[in-house]
Amino acid sequence: MVRRICAVLLFWGGLLAPLAADAFEPLLPQVYDESREVSGWLMSEKLDGVRGYWDGARLWSKQGHLLQPPALFTSGWPTFPLEGELWGGRGTFAATAATLQRAPGDSGWLQLQFAIFDAPAVPGPFRSRLAAIEAWFAAHPAPHAFVIPQRPVAGRAELLAELKRIEADGGEGLIVRDPAASYAGGRRPEILKVKSALDGEALVVGHLPGSGRLAGMLGALLVELADGTRFKIGTGFSDAERRHPPPPGATITFRYYGHYPSGIPKFLVFVRIRADQGL
Repeated sequence: MVRRICAVLLFWGGLLAPLAADAFEPLLPQVYDESREVSGWLMSEKLDGVRGYWDGARLWSKQGHLLQPPALFTSGWPTFPLEGELWGGRGTFAATAATLQRAPGDSGWLQLQFAIFDAPAVPGPFRSRLAAIEAWFAAHPAPHAFVIPQRPVAGRAELLAELKRIEADGGEGLIVRDPAASYAGGRRPEILKVKSALDGEALVVGHLPGSGRLAGMLGALLVELADGTRFKIGTGFSDAERRHPPPPGATITFRYYGHYPSGIPKFLVFVRIRADQGL
């Protein structure tokens, strides 16, 4: 089976033109809710990295910026497109983003890996695309790439138990995917992110002063969502961050738990500046 898939991929290598980064619309997850039945779907850890797109010859960011890793980093990768996360391990998001923005060929790349989860140009359902990627890398081991392990979901209880285990180990959450789904760009119901808390992004539009112990420091950020909704975030900051808060114009990530009827997120906690916002 592996030999047959590899032969097909070698044949595709001469027929499939790389997908242009500026014409590529990535597949994005929706948020899981408990009414969804996902038994028989495939689950994997949601890695907190920087999204990357390999067009078969070059590596791009989600925003379409050409990345410039050293040649050793992409050694052994196929001539067909791949999607994945540029990842340095749990809790290393800021360091990973900083590495990607350094001079071309920076040796820091060699501390990262490309954690692969899809092959957009391979026809067929997700299970077939996954098999094609696994077959390629079984035949062509690459030191800085791996296929993210997937395993079937037996039911909701197993899904939540695995989520609890991943979060206890410092992971971000899970991704579950319909193995029969074809690839289609945009935010799709066939791929879901599963987390105890949700993450959002907002633009910093102002600083609100602190009082009492926080006098002379940041009390809260005034932020704005893409739809124009404004609200304050006052928790999650270290004293150092309150002394030197994210500037107006910066994009931040925040954590929340549900929404008020007004649409404003509940129980807000600052997480970080989006260090990869320029990527």
